[in-house]
Amino acid sequence: MSTVDFIRSSLKQMHNMYNDAIGDLTPQQMSWRANDKGHPISFILWHYVRTEDNIIQFVLQRKPTVWLEGGWDEKFGLHRTAQGTGMSLEDAQALRLEPKSDFQTYMSAVWEATDAYLASADDAFLEQKTTVKPLGEMPIANAIGNMCLTHGFTHLGEIAHLRGLQGLKGMAV
Repeated sequence: MSTVDFIRSSLKQMHNMYNDAIGDLTPQQMSWRANDKGHPISFILWHYVRTEDNIIQFVLQRKPTVWLEGGWDEKFGLHRTAQGTGMSLEDAQALRLEPKSDFQTYMSAVWEATDAYLASADDAFLEQKTTVKPLGEMPIANAIGNMCLTHGFTHLGEIAHLRGLQGLKGMAV
């Protein structure tokens, strides 16, 4: 298996897990927090999907994100370039993704755009350098591996934990 195939397969698995993690959640469960300092599932989900969108679309391809192309910023009443980094706790806790079905449409579009982009990549492509601000220059494989896979699975774990704290069923692996 090539590195590109491994990345695509891992992203597909992760994307399916995100879809499953929120599929049965109500708006109240999406916005529930464990405590006054915690983030709700809605924020964690939005932050990760926006990060993948930014890395794949803007950083690697230098094209507008799915977020902007689809007018999702306006649909959800959020800043056009925000992805949660640096957002105040109060704003993060207030973030709502309603109707959830609209956000799921955005998620699916990001998942499809990511896979389409990687479908034409090869391992030599992954060795090329890119700059991810504020982290600096790195191989494309590291940008995707760190900012999409590791970051994405970490946030998925947070969502699984918040589901458990709410007494909801666990997530399939």
